[in-house]
Amino acid sequence: MKKNGKTASPAFDRGQAPTIACFNRATTPLGVNFGRLIGTLQKFLDRCVVPVWGTPARLVRSTGFIKGAWAMVFLDRADRKIALAHHDLTPDGLPISKIFVQRILRFGESVSVAASHELVEMLVDPANNLYSTGRKRKLLYAYEVADPVQGEPRFKLNGIFMTNFVYPAYFEVFHKRGSTRFDYLKKVREPFQVLSGGYQTVLKNGKKGKLFGPGAMSVRFKRAYRPGRRDTCRWHHHGAGCNAPGQWGKILKRY
Repeated sequence: MKKNGKTASPAFDRGQAPTIACFNRATTPLGVNFGRLIGTLQKFLDRCVVPVWGTPARLVRSTGFIKGAWAMVFLDRADRKIALAHHDLTPDGLPISKIFVQRILRFGESVSVAASHELVEMLVDPANNLYSTGRKRKLLYAYEVADPVQGEPRFKLNGIFMTNFVYPAYFEVFHKRGSTRFDYLKKVREPFQVLSGGYQTVLKNGKKGKLFGPGAMSVRFKRAYRPGRRDTCRWHHHGAGCNAPGQWGKILKRY
């Protein structure tokens, strides 16, 4: 993303528990009470994510951006093709998650699952720049902790569906199959396994690509596929190979 013609850099203290301003700009009903959703996302973090990843945060309902805070915004329309949701950085270098309600509901997906998906990924890798070595020596694997398990597995918390996500052991290739817990719902059996309907972003010789799970190109996967963060460049939402300049300033003003 760019600010005043310059690429923005991450501008947050990773050692501090962030405040995340959560606000709803969508006119489309979410399918769940907004206050209840934010409260459940907080419990999702406190009970499920923090004990595993050590990434605490305080979610607060707001009417807009809060100075110095990260953000999660719910919007009617997507800012890029076929995106249901994504997380990125604002021009000021602060993490932001965007949830596109109309497209999510159009494809029969869950707003709460999409929100929890982006929330956990934003907290684990807020600058979208973490990679791990893995089972294939020439590849680096992105720290996208919900993408590899984004198919059917999900669970209810307070009666609201939340996403599955992988554990740190998922990125540790030395673990033997079935030797430890690799994801919250215990569906993954070994490091770097991609479940049906999921995918893993990888880097090889400076070029981004994808590894897909079995059946990943099903209709459900095509609906949920959210390109544009690592497979292009993280400051602009466009198709692969596009060299157009970033548009973050215009996007934020539109909101």
